[in-house]
Amino acid sequence: MRMKRKKNLDERISASSDYLTEMKNDSLNYNDAVNENHIIDFKKLFGNDNPVSLEIGSGKGQFGCTYAELNPQKNILCVERNKNVLILAIDSARQMQLKNIRFLCGTAEYLPSYIKEQSVEEIYLNFSCPFPKHRHIAHRLTNPRFLEIYKKIIKPDGVIYQKTDNMHFFEYSIEQFSACGFKLSNISLDLHNSDFEGNIVTEYENKFASMGYPIYRLEARL
Repeated sequence: MRMKRKKNLDERISASSDYLTEMKNDSLNYNDAVNENHIIDFKKLFGNDNPVSLEIGSGKGQFGCTYAELNPQKNILCVERNKNVLILAIDSARQMQLKNIRFLCGTAEYLPSYIKEQSVEEIYLNFSCPFPKHRHIAHRLTNPRFLEIYKKIIKPDGVIYQKTDNMHFFEYSIEQFSACGFKLSNISLDLHNSDFEGNIVTEYENKFASMGYPIYRLEARL
């Protein structure tokens, strides 16, 4: 079910410049957009030189805000295209008075226009849409066209973390990461029944785990 549009959404988004950067080139073909330079100055954005992590598809911000709260020595930039849920994440960050989280409104295709090469320490792909129909396969965030983007913006020793409840999407992701030269580790086929410590639970994770679905997780490095 689609979420009802939030009251005064446009005004609330416009008033969120302290936390929010909006992409300017969503109307362009992403192959052209990468030639535009809107590179974000992380030091200016966060006011420090701390390491920066990236969450792609942040939803209502449960993961991002929790991560920021638990890791005050790090910064996190959360990418989300849906303004209706993005405003909830911003509200949570402001209510928690978090200084080390910022939001980028837009889609992952345009990240090379905004994120400097080899500048992020970690990338989190938490419960990305699996796009189960084959004709939509190019939209999966572990499709090779996205993995090539991640290769550019992540540091050489950086890590990509993926979690999903969808077994077929997970299998697809393992194949694509491997084919694109990533080395996989800490693969879990049932995260919540493993001995893994330090997991930050997302809103979707809560939902699916409560329904008895296993949670799949991996780490990918170049």
